[in-house]
Amino acid sequence: MLLYPAIDLLDGNCVRLYQGDYDRDTVYGDDPVGQARGFAAAGAGWIHVVDLDAARTGEPRNRSVIGEIAAAVDVPVQVGGGVRSVEAAEALFAAGVARVVLGTAALEDPALVRRLASSHPVAVGLDARAGEVAVRGWTAGSGQSLLDVARSFDDAGVAALVVTDIGRDGTLAGPDLDGLAAVLATTSVDVVASGGVGTLDDLRALAALDVDGRRLAGAIVGRALYEDAFSLTEAIEVLEVVERG
Repeated sequence: MLLYPAIDLLDGNCVRLYQGDYDRDTVYGDDPVGQARGFAAAGAGWIHVVDLDAARTGEPRNRSVIGEIAAAVDVPVQVGGGVRSVEAAEALFAAGVARVVLGTAALEDPALVRRLASSHPVAVGLDARAGEVAVRGWTAGSGQSLLDVARSFDDAGVAALVVTDIGRDGTLAGPDLDGLAAVLATTSVDVVASGGVGTLDDLRALAALDVDGRRLAGAIVGRALYEDAFSLTEAIEVLEVVERG
């Protein structure tokens, strides 16, 4: 299981939201490029970036910063938030992004996902609250269930499903193992977990999760790293131990 340290961008700053609430943000720094360099130096295999401004409004206010992040590190960068058109996705790829994550667009225009996935590395972001997938920066419900949407992309050619439990995101309260197990049982696509990781034991539990031989492909970690619950180096070492068995 790969570890994806997260950089969430809001007004150019590194922040974390509590349960997806834009009114409950914590600013952890004003140098996201430096933060990305630090993650890469500590051994990150990927860096996960979310443009929270774009997720809420569709306007790519942080695109230049994202380009600077991609240029500053030698590890692949995955970016989500407000990617709702071919033009928006291609602008991110042109900026050096390795993989884009489509959330709202995946619900409102599934054909767009399939079109992009035929020629680019694409992930689908499934951000769920009480089993319902949310859209537009988690500010609105879609009326569609997480498992139904996950199943619908099984043959779309996407690289991964990024599954976030909004109720746990930014809380350090632990991941939703049962919910993630249900997703693993529903789809053959790689699943990357997001939301709730607060301890190294949480990472161990995610790495050990097994559903008929299916395991998580990755886990996104944000607040725990920023608040020094553990270091990125420690997290990577823990996952390596689990992998070795």
